[in-house]
Amino acid sequence: MAHKKSTGSTKSGRDSRPKYLGVKVYHNGKVKTGYILVRQRGTKYQPGENVAAGKDWTLYALKEGTVKFETKQKISFSGKKKKVKVVKVV
Repeated sequence: MAHKKSTGSTKSGRDSRPKYLGVKVYHNGKVKTGYILVRQRGTKYQPGENVAAGKDWTLYALKEGTVKFETKQKISFSGKKKKVKVVKVV
C-alpha cells in the first residue's frame, strides 16, 4: 500500500513583521523639533533645510515649522543631471 507519512507543520509558515516605512508628515504639515518626517531605505528623499538624516536614513526635523517637498535637479560627479526629491522645514 502506497501511503505517505504525515510530516507535521510546513516550513514556510513564517512572515517578517512590517517595517512601517514611508512619509509620516506630508506637504504643509506642522512639525516640532525631532518629529520624524520620512522613514525610508536609502535616500529616496534627500534632507534639505532644517532636516537631518539618521543612520537608517530616517529624515527628522531640526526646527519647528512647516514641511515642504521639492524636486530639484542635481548634478552627479559624472556630470549627469537627475531629479531629486528634497524635504525641508520652513
